[in-house]
Amino acid sequence: MSKISPCLWFDGEAEEAANFYVSLLPDSRIEKVQKNPVDGPAGKAGTVLVVEFTLAGQRFMALNGGRRFEYTHAISFKIDCADQAEVDRLWDALSANGGAVEQCGWLKDRYGIPWQIVPAALIKYLGGSDAAGAQRAMQAMLGMVKLDIDGLRIAYEGKSAA
Repeated sequence: MSKISPCLWFDGEAEEAANFYVSLLPDSRIEKVQKNPVDGPAGKAGTVLVVEFTLAGQRFMALNGGRRFEYTHAISFKIDCADQAEVDRLWDALSANGGAVEQCGWLKDRYGIPWQIVPAALIKYLGGSDAAGAQRAMQAMLGMVKLDIDGLRIAYEGKSAA
């Protein structure tokens, strides 16, 4: 087990957010829910203080710390996706109900947490042996919001979209 795990700060939504996240990816589960022992800045006695959870094999902690702080892109969570169906499913789920989509496969979920939804093919095209193709794939990616594997492939191969 890793000694390091991300701690996500919430204002009363820690358990809701953890349940949402673990519903999205295999090898995910709630490990422990700890309640506030006394009334305090993080909530009343008996309300959820901390949720320990595993997301795709990585341990996390969600903390109801009191008032909400804004997350920035300085730290985000990248999900490597096997195919377009996985990109689409995760993109739709994480951007729903108040999330905000951004350029190049980035989004913020309804809790304000930044995510990168990245198809494995992106690395293949950006790091491919054809330097001109990699450059075209990069330009294509920069013009995308949700990443599109077929669009990246077409750009890499130098074909025009049909």
